[in-house]
Amino acid sequence: MPSYNDLQRLHVADAMAMMPQHVERLGWPAERLAAHRRDALRLLVGTAQIRSPWHRRRLAGVDPDRLELEGLAALPVMTKDDLMANFDDIVTAPELRLDVLETHLEGLTEDAYLFDRYHVIASGGSSGRRGVFVYDWDEWTLFYVGIARYELWQQQIEQDKYPGPLVMAAVAAGRASHASKAMFQTFSSPDQVIRPLPVTLPIAEIVDGLNQIQPDVLMSYPSALLGLASEAAAGRLRISPRRIRVGAEPLLPEIREAAEETWGVPVLNSYGASEAGGMAISCDHGPGLHLVEDLTIVEAVDDAGRPVGPGERSAKLYVTNLYNTTLPLIRYELTDEVTLTGEPCPCGSAHRVISDPQGRLDDTFRYGDLDVHPLVFRSPLGLRRHIVEYQVHQTSQGADIALCCTGPVDLGILRAELVGKLATVGLADAEVTLTPVDRLDRQDTGKLKRFIPLKPALAALAALPA
Repeated sequence: MPSYNDLQRLHVADAMAMMPQHVERLGWPAERLAAHRRDALRLLVGTAQIRSPWHRRRLAGVDPDRLELEGLAALPVMTKDDLMANFDDIVTAPELRLDVLETHLEGLTEDAYLFDRYHVIASGGSSGRRGVFVYDWDEWTLFYVGIARYELWQQQIEQDKYPGPLVMAAVAAGRASHASKAMFQTFSSPDQVIRPLPVTLPIAEIVDGLNQIQPDVLMSYPSALLGLASEAAAGRLRISPRRIRVGAEPLLPEIREAAEETWGVPVLNSYGASEAGGMAISCDHGPGLHLVEDLTIVEAVDDAGRPVGPGERSAKLYVTNLYNTTLPLIRYELTDEVTLTGEPCPCGSAHRVISDPQGRLDDTFRYGDLDVHPLVFRSPLGLRRHIVEYQVHQTSQGADIALCCTGPVDLGILRAELVGKLATVGLADAEVTLTPVDRLDRQDTGKLKRFIPLKPALAALAALPA
């Protein structure tokens, strides 16, 4: 049986061999990109019909050989609940039963292969609903390539200026059941060293680790970046990255501004999911992020599932992963709010551009018939220079907010401003509490769920008249 190191070296070699053609795809004209997407969609749907009993039933009557991109909208939507309730009928390899994958996940701390071929990851997602996802050897390679090719593209541009190996540090998940930890371990190599630092470590340990690593590229969850910028301003964090890459959480404007001011380098955003890898990546040639359109199809829709146009924020997305035939996800619902810009990127790529994602439909608080968008909280909280992180828990009449602060904050003025903002959107006499804390609670993946709504039963009670 091959060792993990043997498999990992082979996997890195495969990824590097595949990378040039995928960097080339970034420059494909729109017609070639569309033809590739159509062919990949036909192959995915045809494979799902043959090998997945669940998809065979739901896609009965669909002729994959005649399917056009425009016809995708006629196919039914699937949800995470659908996936988890019907997993063994959806997965196309019989040995990959859900109980087998769960047993594998339970034993994971560091990266590991299942049956010497598969990678299994889990995600609670920002919505808190847990999902399990599996990729075979080539699919896991594409998961990585779709994200990493933008970094490789940048390295090719600067190779004369910076010869030699690249060192990257990743302040992200601590367990290999999460995509970022597993992927960084699988594809770390002598030419591109990736050093992980669990985001759940005390900040002093993260700072010490980064000072030792001295990364050329800093990768981080956005929720950790503001604290790191504060540590750099205090002189404790002493690194000089060429650029900063973030993902897995919304990149708020105040976080980007603080990091770019601190280090004087660009903060490049990415948007992805365990379901489909990197779905949109910043190229650093213009604002926003490119959809990874050769590997995924992203439909931006309103809350009724109707397409939204450029400049209009979606309520959710339907995502089709074009390369994962092991676990086919076709029109898979994600409750993320994104906005297509409708403008071409100065880099010339035909891949469409979205603005920085700023939240999820799940982040909206409902008080009876009133919906309160997270921006109502985010705007006042984000303007306080000494608030480096926060977490908003909805209550029946308002919110309890935990604050991580590096200096004095006038809680009375802040509370009054929040109450005023809530009154402006229709929630009169809101009850808002502000509690300074040393650390915030994170999910098992290390992600920070910034907005935590009431459970449905409590929300129903909150809707009753007093």
